[in-house]
Amino acid sequence: MELLKEEFRGWKKWELIWLSFCIAVIIGISLWIGDSVIGIVCAVAGVTNVVCTGKGKLMSYFFGLINVVLYAIVSYNAKYYGEVMLNVIYYLPMQFYGFFQWKKNMNSETHEVKKLKMTVKGRIILTAVIVALTVAYGIVLSLLGGNMPFVDAFSTVASVVALYIAIKMYIEQWMIWLVVDMVTVVMWAFAFANGTDSVATLIMWALYIANAVVMHIKWSKEIKGQKI
Repeated sequence: MELLKEEFRGWKKWELIWLSFCIAVIIGISLWIGDSVIGIVCAVAGVTNVVCTGKGKLMSYFFGLINVVLYAIVSYNAKYYGEVMLNVIYYLPMQFYGFFQWKKNMNSETHEVKKLKMTVKGRIILTAVIVALTVAYGIVLSLLGGNMPFVDAFSTVASVVALYIAIKMYIEQWMIWLVVDMVTVVMWAFAFANGTDSVATLIMWALYIANAVVMHIKWSKEIKGQKI
């Protein structure tokens, strides 16, 4: 019960408004266009997850778990096999690892996870790893006959890296997520244009873009505050 209480402490008014806005946009537009229930629930869980991650709350992993399972199904229907494998093989177990990792690094005063910043060397290594793995994985997805294999590969590889450094509490996650989100929006716009019932998923990723910018600014301010 104490853990549950901590999750609802310290929320600012603008953060609650932002979360409510994201959820309302997804539900409103999705119902208007007629998306599937699974797509809507997946998207709502997804935006709740990323906002709670930005807030530094443990419950982000609860909503992340829901999103991971449903998003794998939505991605399979759209033939984005890289996304399917990413969620089933990597994201699913990482939700549990991330929960316990964050639980050990919570700020007792703010009831939020600590925020950290990588070195320049760390950023360079991170970029090199993403580029190399994207090329290799893109070739594999091409052989499997997937849609937009190299775009799918980049989205998958960068997401793997971003989630790992998110669990390690580094602010750099938001810049990687920003690029991933923009690329993935293109993927789902393509799927929607080709008749896939994926408007909720498309909106979800579009909101992820805005959230990445908002949370990068938020974390930057908080990291500067920690150094004072």
